[in-house]
Amino acid sequence: MRMNSYAIDVFKEEAKAIHNLISLLDDNFAGVVNEILSSEGRVIVTGIGKSGIIGKKISSSLASTGTPSFFLHPAEAFHGDLGMIKPIDVIIAITNSGETDEILKLVPFIKDNGNKLVAITGNPVSTLAKNSDYHLNIHVEREVCPLNLAPTTSAMTTLAMGDALVVALMKERNFQPNDYARYHPGGDLGRRLLTKAKDIMRFNNLPIVDKFMAISDVMIEISKARLGLAVVVDNDMILGVITDGDIRRQMEKNKSHFFDTIAKDIMNTTPKKVLYDQPIVEIEEIMRKNQIHTLLVVDVNDRLLGVIGYQDLN
Repeated sequence: MRMNSYAIDVFKEEAKAIHNLISLLDDNFAGVVNEILSSEGRVIVTGIGKSGIIGKKISSSLASTGTPSFFLHPAEAFHGDLGMIKPIDVIIAITNSGETDEILKLVPFIKDNGNKLVAITGNPVSTLAKNSDYHLNIHVEREVCPLNLAPTTSAMTTLAMGDALVVALMKERNFQPNDYARYHPGGDLGRRLLTKAKDIMRFNNLPIVDKFMAISDVMIEISKARLGLAVVVDNDMILGVITDGDIRRQMEKNKSHFFDTIAKDIMNTTPKKVLYDQPIVEIEEIMRKNQIHTLLVVDVNDRLLGVIGYQDLN
């Protein structure tokens, strides 16, 4: 329990510090967002040590959510990497003290190059803050580190401020899931957003039956296709579907005359359908909301193209 109490103290202190950012927020935040939105360049993030590690994460999040960005190590900048900076780029410099020598050495070049400089520090009267176009205050009363030395709480407030910038830019740009998928094509989310119904639907040997087909024959078609349903079609028009469940319920309801039943007597005339170009992430949601495991795939004229089962989504 003693170990758990250490963790609880950390969570409480860091949560308190992040919540305190609300009182530190001012017009500079909106200014930074608008500056980035109006810029035709990239957002270049720089920092050293723990600030650099947090800066890499912020830059990565920006780049993956529609804001071109890369991380520039301040030490490497003095050995040729300054040539990567264009005058139209926005520079975000991170240092809790605002007095980090490696960062301050970049300021003359940034000013001479015509870049807008955003400082993220915990000291609004620091050298960096005073020489920046915008200052985002991430001040903390103390680090949660028992020695008040290791960047712990300040690292969390810096990360939170970076996330706030990322989210604000996403909202202002109306960044959508399909946009996100473009930058994450190798991940599972990207696959689910970019893969369409037509890519995974089953279209061969579909269990298509006539509305006058005897229920015994319908059962055979359902069994052969192993999709758990049959589609009732007339002149290329979908009339309905019959599922395993429909057949079981009909057997319980009408045992004595069950085999006198024909397809149109028990079909569901309002089956759930999806268009051939709908992404599978939307198809998953339709299945979840309606608690079903199979959907019909249709074209714009509502003609049957295929069937998708839940197992096809994985």
